[in-house]
Amino acid sequence: MSIEVRPLGVRCNLACTYCYQHPMRDAGNFGPPYDMEAMLKALEAEGGPFSVFGGEPLLVPKEDLERLWAFGLERYGQNGVQTNGALIDDDHIALFKKYRVHVGFSIDGPGELNRLRWAGSVEATDEATERSIRNLRRLLREGVPASLIITVHQVNAGDETKRARLADWLVELHREGLRSIRLHALEVDNPLARRYALPPEEAAEAFIYLWKRIRLEAPGLQVDVFHDIAAGLRGDDGRITCIWHACDPWTTRAVRGVDGDGRRSNCGRTNKEGIDWVKANQAGYERYIALYQTPKEYGGCQGCRFFALCKGNCPGTSLDGDFRNRSEQCGFWYALMEYVEGRLEEVGITPISRHPKREAIEAYLLRGWMEGRNPSLAEALRAVEGPTWTLPVGSPEHGDYTDHGDAPHGDHWDG
Repeated sequence: MSIEVRPLGVRCNLACTYCYQHPMRDAGNFGPPYDMEAMLKALEAEGGPFSVFGGEPLLVPKEDLERLWAFGLERYGQNGVQTNGALIDDDHIALFKKYRVHVGFSIDGPGELNRLRWAGSVEATDEATERSIRNLRRLLREGVPASLIITVHQVNAGDETKRARLADWLVELHREGLRSIRLHALEVDNPLARRYALPPEEAAEAFIYLWKRIRLEAPGLQVDVFHDIAAGLRGDDGRITCIWHACDPWTTRAVRGVDGDGRRSNCGRTNKEGIDWVKANQAGYERYIALYQTPKEYGGCQGCRFFALCKGNCPGTSLDGDFRNRSEQCGFWYALMEYVEGRLEEVGITPISRHPKREAIEAYLLRGWMEGRNPSLAEALRAVEGPTWTLPVGSPEHGDYTDHGDAPHGDHWDG
């Protein structure tokens, strides 16, 4: 679970071409004026470490950032922020160090590879990119914990030259101290963004290329997508990201948002109508029960051998912006899961997609959803195989996956 505090709502210094928050901005729903006391009261009620989120959270005045992070350090011993990094200055870095702030950067690559993170002109965009990368390198050099989210699209991975340049950059950053990255496929919420989305097969090829390069040249750099798929197909889904966990868009379990006025909210990826709906008190799993039984031609997942892991994937990427449908990125995710499935079989592991009792595993998940529960794959496998079931040993990446706990959100890194 991730707790995100959003003092300024979706306000940002950039205008990224593909930003999933544009429906909120287009509707004029930037967020209410923030009230520090209300936010701190809500954060205390949430009872766990949090990340300052946006939009661009570093637009918040430094004295208010310091107050939030002082609270976070005192209560929970850590803090987080997700930023494009262009606004970071010496004062921010001093705050990061003083209050143990993990800094997540959102950058799509060096130079022109990052031009979809638009700052108003080519010159301004390139200057903002240079500042962001310079700040990331400085934090790595000075020992401030930092990670990186990259959205993969035509501009940074549309051909072999671009993919190679992006991989070279990631290898360089790893040598400078970067330990983990998160890759996103571009989410399409408007016609302009669609122009820059890679076709499913090409997107999968780009992801696999980056992973192969990293495994060979920067094996200590963790790529979350392949970690998650390999772990999930083995039944070890305790710490894989939220897109694999039957999310209810009306009360997103992986994201507990605190808005500027202290109101609770959900993950912004599901706000397709430009409305930040109030968080519901109880989760429902009707989407997943329906997807399991609905033929593919009608937006469902009927008969898909990867359903137990994928579950139609993130409702924020659903076909036609309707969360009842499966993800419009289905072809992309299918290709990645098929690739990792083959890698697992090569090392002698039977993935759940090829499990002889796959239908029984799916039936257990369905029964749980009908009862208002959200069982894990590990729970389903223990129920089907018996209480002595243990995780298969080995992985196609490097090492076993032993993390456990609530699933993290895919848009920032838990500190």
